[in-house]
Amino acid sequence: MGNFEGRTALVTGGSRGIGREIAERFAREGANVAIIDINEEALTAAKDELEAKGYSVYVKVASVTDRDQIEQAMEEVNARFGSIDILVNNAGVIRDNMLFKMTDDDWTTVMDVHLNGAFFATRAAQKYMIENKYGRIINISSTSALGNRGQANYSTAKAGLQGFTKTLAFELGKFGVTANSVAPGFIETDMTKATAERMGVPFDGFVQANVAGIPVGRSGKPEDIANAVAFFADERSSFVSGQVLYVAGGPKD
Repeated sequence: MGNFEGRTALVTGGSRGIGREIAERFAREGANVAIIDINEEALTAAKDELEAKGYSVYVKVASVTDRDQIEQAMEEVNARFGSIDILVNNAGVIRDNMLFKMTDDDWTTVMDVHLNGAFFATRAAQKYMIENKYGRIINISSTSALGNRGQANYSTAKAGLQGFTKTLAFELGKFGVTANSVAPGFIETDMTKATAERMGVPFDGFVQANVAGIPVGRSGKPEDIANAVAFFADERSSFVSGQVLYVAGGPKD
C-alpha cells in the first residue's frame, strides 16, 4: 500500500521529463494516474510503459490551452476513477530570446501554456475536489521566476504561477484543498537539452557549467522534483498551503 492508494492524480504535460517522473511516482505509490499531453507519440509510450508495470493509467491527447478539451478530460477522469484528488500543473514550453528579439508569438505562447493552461486545468479540477472536500494542487514553477536573462516570457509566467498558487490557497483552503508550488532549478531534461542546443554548446559542458554554481555539487534530476511534489500531495501535508519550494541544490531568494 502506497501513500496515494485510492487517490487519483492528474499530471499535465506528463509524457516526458519531469511530468513523466511525477506520474510514475504517483503510480508507484498506488494512485490512479491521468496524463494530458499534446505529444501523442510520447503519451502512447508513457501509457504502454506504465501499464506494463501494472499501473492504472488514463491518457488523453489534449492541450491545456483549450478549455473544452481540458474540461472534457477532467470529466472522463472523474468518471473512470471516481475522483480527482491531485492536480499537477506541469505542462510547459520555452521560447527563449532576449527582449529586443522576442516576438509577440514567443510571449503569448509561453503565457498561454503556463498561465492559461494552469487556470483552465485548475478551474476544471477544483469543482471535483470541492465536492469531495479534498484536493492537492501543485504548480510547477521555476527558479527563473526570480528573473533570468533571455527568459522575460518564461520568468514572468513562472512568477505568475506563484501568485496563482498563493491565491488558490486562500480561496480553496476551507474546502480541504491545498495549493503549493515547486520551483525547480537546473534539471536535466529535454527542455534543458534544447536550451543547450539553442546556445550552440554541448549538453555535457552545459551541465558542468551549471553544476559549478550549485552548492550541492550536482545537477538536478526529474526524481528530485517528483519527491517535492509527492510531499505536497501527501495527505499528511494538509497544514502546508500557499508555499513555494525551490528545489535547486541550494538557497534561492
